[in-house]
Amino acid sequence: MCLFFLASNLASAQEMTYTVSPVLSDTPYFHIELSCGGFSADSLQFSIPEWTPGYYQLMDYASAVRNLHATDANGNTLSWKKAGKNGWWIYNKSVTPIVHLQYDVLSTKLFVASNHLEADQAFISPAGMFMHLKARVEQPVTLVVKPVSGWNVATGLTPVPDKQYTYIAPDFDVLYDSPILMGKLETFPSFEVQGKPHHFVAYRPREFDRAAFMKDLQKIISTAADIIGDIPYDNYTFLGIGPGMGGIEHLNSTAVSFTGNNLNNREGKIGTYNFLAHEYFHHYNVKRIRPIELGPFDYDHGSKTRLLWISEGFTVYYEYIILRRAGLTTQDDVLKGLQDNIHSYESKPGRLIQSAAAASYNTWSDGPFGSGDSSISYYEKGPVLGALLDLKIRHETRNKRSLDDVMRALYREYYQDKKRGFTEAEFKAVAERIAGVSLTEYFEYANTVKMPDYKKYFGYAGLDVTVKDGSFAITRKKSRNALQESILKDWLR
Repeated sequence: MCLFFLASNLASAQEMTYTVSPVLSDTPYFHIELSCGGFSADSLQFSIPEWTPGYYQLMDYASAVRNLHATDANGNTLSWKKAGKNGWWIYNKSVTPIVHLQYDVLSTKLFVASNHLEADQAFISPAGMFMHLKARVEQPVTLVVKPVSGWNVATGLTPVPDKQYTYIAPDFDVLYDSPILMGKLETFPSFEVQGKPHHFVAYRPREFDRAAFMKDLQKIISTAADIIGDIPYDNYTFLGIGPGMGGIEHLNSTAVSFTGNNLNNREGKIGTYNFLAHEYFHHYNVKRIRPIELGPFDYDHGSKTRLLWISEGFTVYYEYIILRRAGLTTQDDVLKGLQDNIHSYESKPGRLIQSAAAASYNTWSDGPFGSGDSSISYYEKGPVLGALLDLKIRHETRNKRSLDDVMRALYREYYQDKKRGFTEAEFKAVAERIAGVSLTEYFEYANTVKMPDYKKYFGYAGLDVTVKDGSFAITRKKSRNALQESILKDWLR
């Protein structure tokens, strides 16, 4: 069958409009209506993703789809059949210009990669909600949200002027990258960084100083933006989904589990700030500065890469650096974070079996935090590798360049100029160009199970790494030369 051989003069007539309505019941679900016009074929294959970018696990979204019904432009029922695990064939034998689909999506799990609905709140992870035409993810989309009366809606999608709760996306990549939070929400005081507005919308936040929190968040955003030197979006929204699980980054928003419950003590506040800095910095590192495998996405099988130790691990490293530069933590906080990462990684038997690159690629089966005694977590080894590369570059350039320069070069050369991700070889080439030396030894630490020479690399900043009773400690040496002193001061400024 020739599915989508469409004349170019019909392109302007092609449209896909979704209407999504929450339905509160004993088993809550969303009702979806899709109007699909301009696709003149006698059969259309629709598909729903098997995963959502940012969460590197298969989700089986198709299993939540219920009550599929299709009609043509005249209201006649169309036949359909399942196409594999996550697809549906719709047969439009009369080739009417418009096909209407209706279906329900069960929504019971409060998680940033799932759909959830309860009495006064709802969260939509769009990849698990909206079907696309197979092989047509570049199709523009209109979305109409019909919230429960009294609810608000928050999303990074572009609103249609003068049409309440109506949004547009240039393609499904953007639609799937734009989660939607609705319900009885609270909006905190917004702020601007480089003239761009930033918002925080939350469901049932606890008692804490909102103004002080947003002032600190502004420092985090400003510091992160200064690292790259550019803000590539028009506005940014934090979506606090409540006491759920996890956080996932997006191009101009992030969905995070958030209550504010930990903001009234220092340890809890720093943990929350690290979390938010991490998800925010991802809009650079992984959404725009990305491995070449992470876009275009394979929504059916997942997009595997060996470089999550950079995308995730370096982002953990930068959350420490961002908070320090923003004046929200101390030098000792940064060192303790890295010290804990080293200890966690070196305590796992899997360090002798699995490299950081292999852990990145195998996360689809092993999970992001490792599985059993044969794997590791790129969240633990990755930030240490980030610190080692940063210190190596500073040492080799006499503190004139750093990992920041690598990240800026990747952003400029691949995201802005080439408009694509980078390969493993290209990342290595950029890092070596910035450092001015071969980094063969360093990349062995990422691509093999060879133990990093912690003493040498941290020694570049006049630090020592010791092991006592199986615990790792990063301490300052009593005597440091001028270069070490300069690196330590600038690195943890």
